[in-house]
Amino acid sequence: MSASQTSDVPTLLVKIFGKDRPGITAGLFDTLAAYSVDVVDIEQVVTRGRIVLCALVTRPEVGGEGDLRATVHSWAESLKLQAEIISGTGDNRPRGSGRSHVTVLGNPLTSESTAAIAARITATGGNIDRIFRLAKYPVTAVEFAVSGTETEPLRTSLALAAKHIGVDVAVVSAGLHRRAQRLVVMDVDSTLIQDEVIELFAAHAGCEDKVAAVTEQAMRGELDFEQSLHARVALLAGLDVSVVDKVRAEVRLTPGARTLIRTLKRLGYQVGVVSGGFTQVTDDLRERLGLDFAAANTLEVEDGKLTGRVTGEIVDRAGKARLLRRFAAEAGVPLAQTVAIGDGANDLDMLNAAGLGVAFCAKPVVREAADTAVNVPFLDAVLYLLGITREEVEAADLA
Repeated sequence: MSASQTSDVPTLLVKIFGKDRPGITAGLFDTLAAYSVDVVDIEQVVTRGRIVLCALVTRPEVGGEGDLRATVHSWAESLKLQAEIISGTGDNRPRGSGRSHVTVLGNPLTSESTAAIAARITATGGNIDRIFRLAKYPVTAVEFAVSGTETEPLRTSLALAAKHIGVDVAVVSAGLHRRAQRLVVMDVDSTLIQDEVIELFAAHAGCEDKVAAVTEQAMRGELDFEQSLHARVALLAGLDVSVVDKVRAEVRLTPGARTLIRTLKRLGYQVGVVSGGFTQVTDDLRERLGLDFAAANTLEVEDGKLTGRVTGEIVDRAGKARLLRRFAAEAGVPLAQTVAIGDGANDLDMLNAAGLGVAFCAKPVVREAADTAVNVPFLDAVLYLLGITREEVEAADLA
């Protein structure tokens, strides 16, 4: 029976509450089957061992409603459950136009922050149609299905609220394209890994302070990225190439990085990295983690020594966005169905070019410009923004 066919049909909302156990759902519908009713809608939630089961069914033939009510109550009492039956007409009211998924990450997720998010959704004209939990650790992640308001104004409103209440909020439009995002590209230094690779090399060259001073100049805007890259790499001149293996061994993956990549690959995503660092490290990461794409600057080597120069195309802020587009074309994925993850200002063009830009433990300017931010230090939290639950991740790991 279609929605239009049920719009004026008398219906009964049957609600069952109590301690969950196997067989409740089967038992309820077996009881209802005796009255030849049609099922219009079903919702079931189990929280801390307590079940709420709602069944919207057509009203039985004349004279049968009273008997149905008595039978359902008797069945519920026999199982020490509570039952409520409400008469009405038709199905649920149609959802409003403009549908979005709002993902909220909290560590912890407080009642105050949840209230603030819900109030802001209402203030934008949205209605919360459904809420469910995606994960309980390493952070609490819940998803709100919202209708009645457009995605962009909702995202803007909730981004402002998130800054004040200490949670991460992501808003994406609902639809099949959400599951169709098939390319994820991330920055490396301070995103995929916890380190800054140039600093690891500098430690072996004994020039950490000098490299840090150049980095500070770049952060103050006195040098652009390419200038600072050449200035810092020049300080590595004469370093034996054997240090590359030492640096590779020192690189520390960000917590959750392996889980993120492993899960995305199992779901059929392609995954790549772009870095202002060096191919001597990113190529190794590509092999170790099974990445599909990797691009970075390359340290020039002559006679077993670093020359203090880089070769090839410079990967800077514009270069990262250019590489995202190149990877998407090679993967056959529309740019609107890509995800980019980064932490620094040189990631902004890439984040803005992607269908979903995620600022990960990022500088304030990046958090403000990105589509969404993840401020907990677990890279696999990005999975929740894609609607992937912790249970699905763990089930895939056991397969």
